[in-house]
Amino acid sequence: MASLPCTKSRLESLPVSDASSDIVPDSERRGFIGALPPRLRPYASLMRLDRPIGTWLLYWPCAWSVALAGVGGRWDLFAWFALGAFAMRSAGCVYNDIVDRDLDRQVERTRLRPLASGRVSTRSAWVLIGALCLLGLLVLFQLNWTAAAIALGSVALVAAYPFMKRITWWPQAWLGLVFSWGALVGWPAVTGSFGWPALLLWLGSVAWVIGYDTLYAVQDVEDDGLVGVKSSARRLGDKAPLGVGLFYAAAVFLWGAAVWAVRPDWLALVALAPAALHLANQALRADPQDGALALALFRSNRTCGLLVFLGLLVVALSGL
Repeated sequence: MASLPCTKSRLESLPVSDASSDIVPDSERRGFIGALPPRLRPYASLMRLDRPIGTWLLYWPCAWSVALAGVGGRWDLFAWFALGAFAMRSAGCVYNDIVDRDLDRQVERTRLRPLASGRVSTRSAWVLIGALCLLGLLVLFQLNWTAAAIALGSVALVAAYPFMKRITWWPQAWLGLVFSWGALVGWPAVTGSFGWPALLLWLGSVAWVIGYDTLYAVQDVEDDGLVGVKSSARRLGDKAPLGVGLFYAAAVFLWGAAVWAVRPDWLALVALAPAALHLANQALRADPQDGALALALFRSNRTCGLLVFLGLLVVALSGL
């Protein structure tokens, strides 16, 4: 599907009953998952253990917020948020597969997914979600009450997300709300209270997510149309690169506003220049007809997240 946790491409050409002998892009007989014991592979596949990009993209807004707040001696928060991002992204993928299991059976690349193929029961998938949420709860206990309450506020958004692609042309915007939520949590985790810089950082991250997930959706435009799934890439069509560029520009502007709220100095804004150039390169290279390039550009946002993080950390700790 044209969304970060779970994508689909190419309608199936064989019935599900014949799919067990095939190797398609989501096959568990190759790569990292293929090296695991057979009994563990379906569960590792549900969690997307071989695809860490989603965990990185969920993690960066958390790390940005902690960095912009000046860390406050809580360097351990970077590790805790990394664990939380892994647990929650994995749980989100399992939940997404539960909701989309009927659609997955209709798509070649996803018809072998554990729930779609029947190798994992829905009940077992819910148990796995429960275990991952317990891991997330461990992270929650490391936060103060303000940060923990804000973190819990994302639950309803997460629960609704898989249904958005059936309702709106902009499920990427909803994903932005969800994947950026850590920006609202990191700041109070350090300072003990909510602050405007965190809100500006979150809004910038929302725009960033819409941009990169639109790129991600480019690769699935044709098949999303066949199965009736909406996306920003389908909505924008040939103007998708322009749309991506505009959302990226909004992201940089809002990140700059967050920096200014902490350090009102023009020199401090220079710290965001590497990330801004990186995003501009993505928008200029994007091609709505080239799904492979769009996927590569999407994945490069892991680097963009690192560049933003380093810039914010320098601003907060250097006294610029």
